[in-house]
Amino acid sequence: MEAVFAVVALLFVLFVVLGVYATVKVVGAAKRGADRHLTQARRTVEDHTLRAKAFVQPGAAGEVAQLRLKLRTAMRATQDALEAASAEDASLKESLDLFQRLSAHGHELDGELRRLESEPDRTTLAARLPGLRERTERITTSADSLRWAARDRAHRFAEDDLDSLSEQIDMEAGALRHWTTTEPSPAPPPWPEAPAADAPAAGRTRPDNPKPASSGEPEQQPARPAITPPAPRPTYPWQKKHRPENTT
Repeated sequence: MEAVFAVVALLFVLFVVLGVYATVKVVGAAKRGADRHLTQARRTVEDHTLRAKAFVQPGAAGEVAQLRLKLRTAMRATQDALEAASAEDASLKESLDLFQRLSAHGHELDGELRRLESEPDRTTLAARLPGLRERTERITTSADSLRWAARDRAHRFAEDDLDSLSEQIDMEAGALRHWTTTEPSPAPPPWPEAPAADAPAAGRTRPDNPKPASSGEPEQQPARPAITPPAPRPTYPWQKKHRPENTT
């Protein structure tokens, strides 16, 4: 009995541990999903705010908002493209590493632009705009280069695969249409040559001393058989008997 109680207690503890583990996993997944949705919602709200500032605020403040919006859009598009392509192409790992290093510069610039949005000294802000504009252009150009290179690589691989697939399909289509190829028919056998007029008939021998024909009497020709009379027509039981004509 003690062994049975020990097994039951062990099973109960195991079920409790599994339940706690499953609960933790579910809660963690839900928390990560909620954080992801919150981050995406916060980015969307911030992008809309930057668009509004870029159109509403004049001067240097509006240009700072435009630079932030341009930087965030380029970096986000490149990150999504590289992550999606790296799942199918392992050679993009180095490109991802380079993008991570570029992202550090992008985050630094984005933080600096965000702080300058509330800068009261418009003169100082206008003086720093050329440098900020140049840094933003360099970072976004590098991000665009990585993104388009990854897309061109994926597009090239897709074209190569399509070319190879088209060649295989053409070969298979030709194999399926093998009945349309006409094969030369064998030549008919030659006809046997006609025997010469003076040649002896097959299976017969000419006599050594043929009987000469007399000069006074004509040579007796062998009697030729008359035309073969027609065979009597077959009679059938359903035919009427032929009655002789009455001569009287």
